[in-house]
Amino acid sequence: MPSFGNRARASTAGLTLLLGAYPAFAQSITALPDQRSTIRLSNRDINHIVCQGGEIEDVKFSAEKGLAVEKAGSDAWIKFLVKETDDSGNVSRAYVTTPSEFFVSCNGAIYPLYAEPADIPAQTVTLVPGATQRARANQDLLGPLVEEERAVSVTLAMLQDRVPASFTTVAPEAADIRLAGLPGATLRERRRVEIDGAGLSASEYVVAATAAIDLDERVLLDRRLGARIFAVSADRLTLRPGEVARVIVVRRGDVR
Repeated sequence: MPSFGNRARASTAGLTLLLGAYPAFAQSITALPDQRSTIRLSNRDINHIVCQGGEIEDVKFSAEKGLAVEKAGSDAWIKFLVKETDDSGNVSRAYVTTPSEFFVSCNGAIYPLYAEPADIPAQTVTLVPGATQRARANQDLLGPLVEEERAVSVTLAMLQDRVPASFTTVAPEAADIRLAGLPGATLRERRRVEIDGAGLSASEYVVAATAAIDLDERVLLDRRLGARIFAVSADRLTLRPGEVARVIVVRRGDVR
């Protein structure tokens, strides 16, 4: 956390109390590249900007509007400066109320932020990659690999719960799935991703055994799990009643 002088330090010290006293005001803010995002920031505390999956290269703003900005790596901090006036011992404070614009460079894209200062706790704004940035990152990650190696890379990422930020999370199917070739088990989709720029999608299924079964991965090449499946992997093949397995299905194109 950077230092913006005594006033900033005093504001930061009170952050925990402010958050506890006014939980309803806290926001979870995300911004996309190349489109203006109107956001509310604290005009008292230090606001946090986070570049998801990369670094903040630059922040452009009008310093004459009473602002201080610092950046380091994937983080930047914005503080609206408080003007104090001492009139014969009577100290008054004037907080910034005029909106300001910020142009943040993150992951090679520009994020225009129109910030309205308000009497709220410190805010965190996450700059999320757009489709172009996700596609470029996925091409860098998977482009050098042949198709079979791509399937292995995606499967390991999901099994190890290390899904890259450039993979787009899609809402999984809510209902249980029963396959004709697997009568002793039910499947539930736990996670689904689409991989822009690579022409792939993938899902993780939890297979719950209702009877003793030996999983044959060929049985999972079923259209109910996708029309263009080209890779299926399970973390275990033998299940007793009540046991579960994780299955990763990788497809060409979209999920359906």
